[in-house]
Amino acid sequence: MTIITNAKIIRGNSVTPGEIAFDGGLITQVPAQRDGAELADAGGAYLSAGFIDLHTHGGGGYDFLDGTAEAFRGAAELHAKHGTTTLVPTATSCSAEELLSLCSVFREARRTNTRGADMPGLHLEGPYFSPAQAGAQDPRFLKEPDPDEYMKILDSDCPVIRWSAACELKGAFAFAEACRAHGVLCAIGHSDADLAAVEEAIGHGFTHLTHLYSGMSTVHRVNAYRVCGVVEAGYLRDDLTVEIIADGCHLPKGLLQMIYRFIGPERTCLVTDSMRAAGLPDGSVSVLGSLKSGQEVIVEGGVAKMPDRKAFAGSVATADRLLRTMVLVAEVPLADAVKMLTETPARIQHLTDRGTLDVGKRADLVLFDENLRVIRTIVGGNTVYRE
Repeated sequence: MTIITNAKIIRGNSVTPGEIAFDGGLITQVPAQRDGAELADAGGAYLSAGFIDLHTHGGGGYDFLDGTAEAFRGAAELHAKHGTTTLVPTATSCSAEELLSLCSVFREARRTNTRGADMPGLHLEGPYFSPAQAGAQDPRFLKEPDPDEYMKILDSDCPVIRWSAACELKGAFAFAEACRAHGVLCAIGHSDADLAAVEEAIGHGFTHLTHLYSGMSTVHRVNAYRVCGVVEAGYLRDDLTVEIIADGCHLPKGLLQMIYRFIGPERTCLVTDSMRAAGLPDGSVSVLGSLKSGQEVIVEGGVAKMPDRKAFAGSVATADRLLRTMVLVAEVPLADAVKMLTETPARIQHLTDRGTLDVGKRADLVLFDENLRVIRTIVGGNTVYRE
């Protein structure tokens, strides 16, 4: 048993001095008798449940579409250094053959991953997207949902736990129902739908919005009339959850504050949407997606951009940067910002064994200092990073 003492524990809406004990990879009651326990003095640092990133394409020079176990492990290790204890590797739009190949590699990577964030399953971001909202998605692969294609993946042993698609496309409702039947979180992303289409889509199984404001419709005119889009659905529908890229670039302070105030930390989680340049310095030319067929991007100003600089191409953020942005820029209370990185994403992705500091949960923990810099990361009771 290990007991972390002298910590400022972030639990729910409070920050209080206290201790956390864990044993056998799970959080336990702090015992009255400490004989035989390892005591770890936190030195007054903050202690919270480990950060959960539901949308990342890589980091540390790796992209998951590199298609190697090394890429999965390398990115998982990079993000663990920044407090992430759970990440959901995300694949951009690509061929069905690439996806099936990726599944095989992912299983091997997960089996041999001992120093990085836990990877419970895959997120497929595409290829069923609207060309009008493609963003950095490769237009060569965009298409309407193909039952023969997606059922082959859903019926396989590929560990897909989330799939993003544009809900207005022909066949999208049947696709969402198939995802729901297979226990896959179905999210609306890169979509040009109006509010009415989103509301209908909710009834068929769409429950989440992929990177709110990025790659989705908002208020627009149809002839003389204003029509609400996907963004407005996120505010209006309490049965939708949302994620935001809180890197300080994708969304300005005002929008971050609006989302916090009107959607709230119970329905909003923070994601990096990071690509391979996460954790690397500015000034480089990088690749979004696989090295063989991905798109060249420019990394500058703390974000990745398309070569013409007219659109972002994912972020280079890490989870601790998201926390700092919400607290220091958006002026969100620390406990709520932590909730958006822990409890809320766990609930959205139905990861019932993690996300809080309750007894019986996984011992996924992160310690960070007053400057919100990570000191130590613990995954399943094992320290994978220490400053």
